Amino acid sequence: MGREHWKKIWVGSAGNMVEWFDWFVYASFATYFAGAFFPEGNDTAKLMNTAGIFAVGFFMRPVGGWLLGRVGDRKGRKAALTLTVTLMSASALLIAVAPTYAVAGYGGAAVLLVARLLQGLSVGGEYAASATYLTEASAPRHRGLASSFQYVSMTVGQILGLGLLIVLQRTMSDQALHDWGWRIPFVIGALGAAVVFYLRRNMLETEVYEESADDTPASQKGTIKALLAHRREAFLVIALTMGGTVAYYTYTTYLTKYLSNSAGLDKQTATLVSFCALIVFACLQPLAGMLSDRVGRRPLLITFAVGSTLLTVPIMAMLKHADSFWPAFGLSLLALVVITGYTSINACVKAELFPTGVRALGVALPYAIANALFGGTAEYVALWFKDSGMEAGFSWYVAGCAAVSLIVYLSMRETRDIDLNLVGRSGKPGGPGNPGEPGEREPARVTSS
Repeated sequence: MGREHWKKIWVGSAGNMVEWFDWFVYASFATYFAGAFFPEGNDTAKLMNTAGIFAVGFFMRPVGGWLLGRVGDRKGRKAALTLTVTLMSASALLIAVAPTYAVAGYGGAAVLLVARLLQGLSVGGEYAASATYLTEASAPRHRGLASSFQYVSMTVGQILGLGLLIVLQRTMSDQALHDWGWRIPFVIGALGAAVVFYLRRNMLETEVYEESADDTPASQKGTIKALLAHRREAFLVIALTMGGTVAYYTYTTYLTKYLSNSAGLDKQTATLVSFCALIVFACLQPLAGMLSDRVGRRPLLITFAVGSTLLTVPIMAMLKHADSFWPAFGLSLLALVVITGYTSINACVKAELFPTGVRALGVALPYAIANALFGGTAEYVALWFKDSGMEAGFSWYVAGCAAVSLIVYLSMRETRDIDLNLVGRSGKPGGPGNPGEPGEREPARVTSS
């Protein structure tokens, strides 16, 4: 890929990193601020309350997916990406200044809820806007590699959040972290989002969007009516996301709580396990993306689904008895290696299914619905199983979701060779029904600016 390709990928990824830093620090610091917004009681109950608010943010994501997906298809990818980071900055600032239960009763929890709704709105559009932007901005034969940086940046955002947590754990007392230290990451997130706003104001639009030649009328771009013309592809996005999003949130946002709340590891060790495993995980994404550019998307998706279906139950069972860093790290890393088959390429697979005029909305809305139903509820479902005395049931739930996605991966067609400019054109419908002419690779082009 050329210099301009990498420039676009860098700007798109940097913003995505800050967005997901803000999104994930909520989960990473939840054990410290759970007691700040709710009255004294059972520790698991307080975590369930904060997890419930975490899940509520996911249910706002379909709204964000529809609204910002529409902006992305009508006004451009750049406009959508700039708007998402503005909303995220505002939400992080709200959490940073939210009053505690001792000061305002449940008023603090209400502020927390509003902030999570704004975050849900922002991230609902961010995923699709960045997935579409990274896929369109890349060289045609390197879409898997380019789109893999979405999860690289997402994971780096989480790594930075966990790294900050580790630093604070080692420089502040546990009491100080519970009292006020948990506000620090949200202040940093708000400032980081402001910097990214400036970067995105000066980013370049994708050539694919500017030269859009699909058959979607201008008045219908980014509309539900246009999306319904591709409802099969929309359903495919929901189904292929189901297993991946449950597994991803299980081994990222929920893992630290599981290791400390169920396995009995202290919070610092549990955080260090997640931090180290995620560093390796981030490095794997571009390698898997490059592999998909050579062998196709389906082999990686199928490998993930088979591995997640068969290995989730034993991995979770062994993690529960991991009593030190190395066993917990090894098992966590094994799970993340399996998930890489999904995370590294799911962005480009979804973007490759839709024509340019409805691509952002086509990725955003179905993906956000799947995340609201499965990803956002994963942590709450896990804690519900634990609180009900059936903790092992959650492992079977995760494996079952992966099994459903496996059926979809086995039945869908390959999308690697699709020409993004021809998806949706007359005689060349996109999606799993007709991914382009067999053996026809999209010609390489140099992006001008």
